Amino acid sequence: MSEENRDDLYINEQGSIDEFDFVGAYSDVDDSVDSEALPENTADSAIKCAFVGVGGGGGKLAKAFLDLGFNKTLLVNTTVKDQPVGIDESHFLLMPGADGVGKDVELGKKILGENSALVEDAVRARIGSPDWIFVLAGGGGGTGSASPILHNALSRHLKSVGATGKVVYVVSRPSAQELLNSTIEKNYQSVLSDVSPHPHIVIDNEKQLQLLRNKVGMLNLYPVANKNFAQLLAQVFKLAATHTDIQTFDSKDLEKCLSTDGRIVLGSTLIKDTDRRDLGAAVLQGCISASPCPPPDGSRSKAGALMLVASSDMAGDPKVSKNLEAAFSYVGGRTDTLFSGVYIRERLPGLIALCLLAG
Repeated sequence: MSEENRDDLYINEQGSIDEFDFVGAYSDVDDSVDSEALPENTADSAIKCAFVGVGGGGGKLAKAFLDLGFNKTLLVNTTVKDQPVGIDESHFLLMPGADGVGKDVELGKKILGENSALVEDAVRARIGSPDWIFVLAGGGGGTGSASPILHNALSRHLKSVGATGKVVYVVSRPSAQELLNSTIEKNYQSVLSDVSPHPHIVIDNEKQLQLLRNKVGMLNLYPVANKNFAQLLAQVFKLAATHTDIQTFDSKDLEKCLSTDGRIVLGSTLIKDTDRRDLGAAVLQGCISASPCPPPDGSRSKAGALMLVASSDMAGDPKVSKNLEAAFSYVGGRTDTLFSGVYIRERLPGLIALCLLAG
């Protein structure tokens, strides 16, 4: 055999499989299964989001979102004693170095700060690549009130996965009775100051007490309040993912509102009399008064959204339609930019309105 033929045989003797060695090197498909990854969200949503509950209060609120199908939810705490009943261990992350922080925000910041890489790694491994991370925290405790110390780590993760969104905070304001305690008051003011430059929602526990008083017992008060808020925010996410032939509040509109720095006020109301001339005022005031959030400070909002859910009879009535247009104008006059959506559902007890004011 000539030298040339031997070279040719040597070059080709490995067979055709070797012709495709490069496929594995360039392929972006990972056939391996990440055992730490949490299941995908099953709740309908226009945005790809995840929830991180920090501390006892934040963990209980996070459970309400988990119960709705937002499976990309992680509970972070400094003690296992605050872990809600029924939460699988895969959703829980315990910080080493403390068994609670005793309402000491500085100690909470120290523990969370020292373990921020652990949190970031857990978010990467279990939650993956959301566009938005909602940090849920109670405003009176030490761990929850320290949660903004994780902002850089969570923002860095969003940037690393090419996310289009931000970190949004949801903080509960302690009740008036709780705020009589100087430590709780100090903790709340601390976390409020830390989240104020970022998009954030404040849930007023005192207002929720008033709204739910005589409707539920003390044992179920906060579980019901958490469930109601989770359903309210989830409904906004769902409507933004819903097609409508009238007016659409879409995912980009939602992202514009959520990305607006400052406080976000969210509320809903039911209007049974859609013939009233002051429908716009009734919608706005109803959403604000029934909102779990403290009312707006009176200044003009940078962005807002008004979603109206009506029956086909309402939408087909020229007089009601005129009133609906007036409602959009009324709310829009109080925001720099108003996004709107009208959705048709049958067998409604009246006109359902959801309003969001941001910034």
